[in-house]
Amino acid sequence: MRQKKFILQEQEIPTHWYNIQADMPTKPLPPLNPATRKPLNADDLSHIFNKECAKQEMDMEHTWIEIPEEVREKYSYYRTTPLVRAYALENALGTTAHIYFKNESTNPLGSHKINSAIPQCYYCKQEGDTNVTTETGAGQWGMALSYAAKLYGLEAAVYQVKITMQQKPYRSTVMRTFGATVEGSPSMSTRAGKNVITRDPNYPGSLGTAISEAIELATTTPGCKYALGSVLNHVALHQTVIGLEAEKQMKLAGEYPDKVIACFGGGSNFGGIAFPFMRHLFDGSHKDTEFIAAEPESCPKLTRGKFEYDFGDEAGYTPLLPMYTLGHDFKPANIHAGGLRYHGAGVIISQLIKDGFMKGVDIPQLESFEAGLLFAQTEGIIPAPESCHAIAATIREANKATKAGQSPVILFCLSGHGLIDMPSYESFINGDLRNYSVSNSEIEENLKKVPR
Repeated sequence: MRQKKFILQEQEIPTHWYNIQADMPTKPLPPLNPATRKPLNADDLSHIFNKECAKQEMDMEHTWIEIPEEVREKYSYYRTTPLVRAYALENALGTTAHIYFKNESTNPLGSHKINSAIPQCYYCKQEGDTNVTTETGAGQWGMALSYAAKLYGLEAAVYQVKITMQQKPYRSTVMRTFGATVEGSPSMSTRAGKNVITRDPNYPGSLGTAISEAIELATTTPGCKYALGSVLNHVALHQTVIGLEAEKQMKLAGEYPDKVIACFGGGSNFGGIAFPFMRHLFDGSHKDTEFIAAEPESCPKLTRGKFEYDFGDEAGYTPLLPMYTLGHDFKPANIHAGGLRYHGAGVIISQLIKDGFMKGVDIPQLESFEAGLLFAQTEGIIPAPESCHAIAATIREANKATKAGQSPVILFCLSGHGLIDMPSYESFINGDLRNYSVSNSEIEENLKKVPR
C-alpha cells in the first residue's frame, strides 16, 4: 500500500523557530513613529505588545530563536501535524504533478493560528500581564487566542469584524466557550469604533477597524497587552513550526517541493510553511523553488497594492509599516474568506515580493469555493474558505504542469478546516455567491490617503 500520510513523533516538534530576517539579503525596513517618522525599537513597541514579542519583532541577527519548553509542551497537545499526499485530488485532476499538503486543520482549534497564540499568551503571563485583547476576521485567530489565554489564566477580549460575526456565528460562540468576551466591530465601546459608526452606521467592519479597537483597549487598560494573529514578524516566526516539520516530512516522502503555496491574508500561514524552505533559496541549495501566495481577487494587495509606509489599522494607532497596501481605510467586499480581507501585507512578505523571491496570485471567490468543493469530495476534508484559495492556486499550477508535460512537486498549507463555515458553503452551493473585483480607480483613491 502506498504511503499517504507522513507523521513525526512528538519528540520531533521543532526546538527553535526560524527567523528569516537574519538571512534575508535585503533586511526589512523598520517601523516608524507616525508622529516623528523616526524608526522604532523594541522598547517603543512594548507598550502595545509583550516585551519578548517586541524583541522578536525587531531581531535581525539570530537565525534560530529557542521555543520555551513550556510552549513546546503545549504544542504537543496537537503537534506534530500530518503531511499528506493528495492522491485522490491528483487523480481527479488527471495531473502529472505530485501534490502534498501540510494539514494544520487537525488541532482542536481547527487552524494554524494556535501556533502563535500559545507563545504570545505564555510571554504575557511570564511578564505579569493579566489581560490580552485582539481583533479577528473569520474568527480563527479569535478562537485560538481565547483558548491560549485560558491555558495561562488570562482574560481575553476579542473584537470580531461585524460582517464575519454574522456570516460565521459559531466562531464567536467558540470564543465565549473558552471564556473570552466578544464584540462585533465596529462597536460603541471604543472611540475608534464610535467614530466609524458615526461616519457610516451601516459599516460592515474591517480588520483595520477591529485592530484599532483592540489596540485602544490594550493601551488604556492596565495589565493588558495586544496580541496579533498575522502580519507582524514575530507571528510569522512562531508559525515556522509548520515548515520546519514539513521539511522533515518531505524527506520521509523522498521529495522536495518545486512550488510552495499558501493562502494569504497578512502572511502568517504563508510565512509559516514557506520561510523554512526559502532559506534554501537564499543559500543556493534549492534555488529553483517557486513561492506563491494566493489572495482574494477582491483584496489584491500583493498584485495591485503599492509598497508604501502605511498604518496597520484604520484609525492610525499602529506604527507606520513598510508594506504592500491598498490603503489603511480600504473597505473590502463582504467575501466569506474573512481572514483574507486585510488591506496590507506583512513587512517581511512585502520585502520578499519587492525583491522577487515570491509572487502573489489573485483568486476569484467562486473559483476558490469550486476548488474547496473538489478537495472535500476527493480528500474528505472540508477546507476553510481561506484555505480554498491555496487549493485553487495549487490546481492552477497542477493543470499548467500537466499541459506542459511536467511533474513538479507542489506543497501547500491547508491552514484550517471549514466545519464551522458551512453557511459559506451553503451559500455557494445554492448559487448565492458572486465574484468581487476592485477597480483601479478605487485602489488609487484609497492610496491617496496613505501617509507620505
